[in-house]
Amino acid sequence: MNKLISTLKEKKILVSDGAWGTELFKKGFQSGSCPELWNLEKPEVIFSIAKSYIEAGSDIISTNSFGASKIKLDNFGLGDKTYLINKKAAELSREAAKDKLVMGSVGPSGKFLISGEISEHDLSNSFLPQLQGLIDGGVDAIIFETFYDLDELICGIKTLNQFSKIPVIASFTFNKNNDGKYYTLMGNQISEVYKIIVENNIDFGGVNCGNGYFDSIEIVREIKNKFPELKLLVQPNAGLPEIKDNQLMYSESADKIIPAVKNFIEADVKIIGGCCGTTPEHIKVIRKIVDEML
Repeated sequence: MNKLISTLKEKKILVSDGAWGTELFKKGFQSGSCPELWNLEKPEVIFSIAKSYIEAGSDIISTNSFGASKIKLDNFGLGDKTYLINKKAAELSREAAKDKLVMGSVGPSGKFLISGEISEHDLSNSFLPQLQGLIDGGVDAIIFETFYDLDELICGIKTLNQFSKIPVIASFTFNKNNDGKYYTLMGNQISEVYKIIVENNIDFGGVNCGNGYFDSIEIVREIKNKFPELKLLVQPNAGLPEIKDNQLMYSESADKIIPAVKNFIEADVKIIGGCCGTTPEHIKVIRKIVDEML
């Protein structure tokens, strides 16, 4: 039994981390730069963010590698450093986590297979050094997060399966349309997405980003109603962003998410954390609620 599954069996619910971008901006990161380059240039900052989430109560943290596919790093002239950047990302989170768990973050490429903008071969070659770097750096799982294209997900998993059987989390982002239903950017409904996840024996399904904790309750309930046995990760945004006093603020502060977190626990969500706008303070709240309800 792998470490992620055995830890989950022991603890029943795992608390994950919050946003990395939010914390990087607090540390002086400037928009338009490459956040993953800080793994090499400012490793002490990346380590401190990882450690802050462990200290807040996370059982599992991610890596500063969301945009570190070769395709995305090529935009900064860093494609030849893809393996190195990802390996360092994993090593820094691994060092901070100690005996806790680490999941290697892999975001979408931004290219579309359906339009012919990129071939499956080129997409796989972009994923490969990223995945190899994360695994060699010591992650316990891979999370494909903020995905919206099922074809790209399957390509990533096929690439991973060429050399590793590490646990996989497939986490998608949804937005509500005028018909009141939730869809991915590619037009897939919730049932379509998680049917594919179940059929491909992916270890965990996930929901992340989106409009916030409270919108995510409806999505979680629909998933669990149709796929009750699916192990689920939920990492919502801290509500919608807005500008206040020339600063980007999110509407769902740590104390406001308490009812939503309780709903996730009651719905049998297995991993609970946060995405954009969430902080170590949000994770402290989640940790407290999980400990009280288990």
